[in-house]
Amino acid sequence: MKSEKIILGIDPGTIIMGFGLIKVENKKMSFIQMNELQLQKYNDHYIKLKLIFERTIELIDNYHPDEIAIEAPFFGKNVQSMLKLGRAQGVAMAAGLSRDIPITEYLPKKIKMAITGNGNASKEQVARMLQSQLSIGKLPKNLDATDGLAAAVCHFYNEGRTEVGKSYTGWEAFVKQNPNKVK
Repeated sequence: MKSEKIILGIDPGTIIMGFGLIKVENKKMSFIQMNELQLQKYNDHYIKLKLIFERTIELIDNYHPDEIAIEAPFFGKNVQSMLKLGRAQGVAMAAGLSRDIPITEYLPKKIKMAITGNGNASKEQVARMLQSQLSIGKLPKNLDATDGLAAAVCHFYNEGRTEVGKSYTGWEAFVKQNPNKVK
């Protein structure tokens, strides 16, 4: 069993995609980096999806994560926003699956609960807790990067608990677990 691994956390979005990476060594996590992919200047939704895919592949190729944790879309009132968010998540997942990296989805409340102990915590509370836990100096202006980092940390805290989210080890596993979504 590998004693060291890297976890990539992604907060998908079509305006800003946040991401963070942690290293786990001897059951202790350390901060690698967090950042954002800014997409607001692009009007074409398909260009945004292409950029999300390419950036995720670039992160995978540069950092070689062993696992990916991704925030699952939450159900809002605006169906169009949900559709766009779901597509962004799907494209990021496809990038990981194309490289055979196991992916686990976490609901936003599950991520907040893992980080702060409160499933209704604010983005600011999550960011401050991550800052403390990982000894991060300055927090970013937008908190999408800390949301991506939070997904990775949530995955670390939930390691070995298979009931926490949906996990996919590749295309075949995804198709098997989602027969109605793939036709």
